[in-house]
Amino acid sequence: MPPTAARDPLSDGLKRRTLGRTGLRVSVMGLGCGGDSRLGQARGDTTASVRLIRSALGAGVNFIDTAEAYGTEEVVGRALRNFPRDQVVLSTKKTTFADRLVTPDDVVRSLEESLRRLGTDYVDIYHLHGVRPDAYAGVRDRLLPTLLELKAQGKIRFLGITEAFAVDPNHRMLTEALADDFWDVVMVGFNILNQSARKTVFPRAIERRVGTLVMFAVRRAFSRPARLRELLVELAGRGKVPPEYAYRGLDFLLREGISESLPDAAYRFCQDEPGVHVVLSGTGSQEHLTENVRTLSGPPLPSRERERLATVFGRVDDVSGI
Repeated sequence: MPPTAARDPLSDGLKRRTLGRTGLRVSVMGLGCGGDSRLGQARGDTTASVRLIRSALGAGVNFIDTAEAYGTEEVVGRALRNFPRDQVVLSTKKTTFADRLVTPDDVVRSLEESLRRLGTDYVDIYHLHGVRPDAYAGVRDRLLPTLLELKAQGKIRFLGITEAFAVDPNHRMLTEALADDFWDVVMVGFNILNQSARKTVFPRAIERRVGTLVMFAVRRAFSRPARLRELLVELAGRGKVPPEYAYRGLDFLLREGISESLPDAAYRFCQDEPGVHVVLSGTGSQEHLTENVRTLSGPPLPSRERERLATVFGRVDDVSGI
């Protein structure tokens, strides 16, 4: 199946936004290449993964996020073969949570390998991946000069940094990183259950004109009712949410005219949050991809429901939704 030229965003419904000070025009939906499915690579079906990526491109998605740790750079490179390079924004990442200190030489080697697997001579955004709060200062001081040198060489267009949201749900690392002015793009965890980035990350990102990529918009809690109930009971028990929600759940979001499903509501909740540019969506299913494109091409969650969710979960800053 040959690559399909990117369609006009006005014809397919996916909005485009300017990714902060990068100036890159990006689709509000980004194709995430990690997670449990890894584009279907968890099943080992490379041909289906290539087809999935090309379907996303044909639907108007022009932002693809991968990482050396995901093992999906090579399949992304295959899908983009002969595709116009200037019509896709490529984001990849350098692992920083190895058992030993990551050195500048490691970064140089890793980037070269990423470029080879992706089949390109530059990446639009190169992130330091999953940086923990206690590691930020050391990682920054040790690796930033090398990143700036690689940027000067034209191998990286913009610098990014991603938090380890599962262990840093109140964004301590990004709070520190955004006090610096080195990072053009950040990746942050944000969802219905944990909206704390609204106070700690988005205002500073807006002030600095830093591009923001949202991860964890939908995780197990929104696709598995038993997990959601378990989390709500836990949060209510700790006084983080009103106790009635331990039993009522989020069924009010499923009333007619509000949303088709909890994942639908969760994506729509994120897409129009002030300061958000891209909402990442990972899948290994063509059907799931089509559903997510439709959701993120549609209207935001109604303001009444958004305000109710902000009130109910306004005190939560210590869960990720896993």
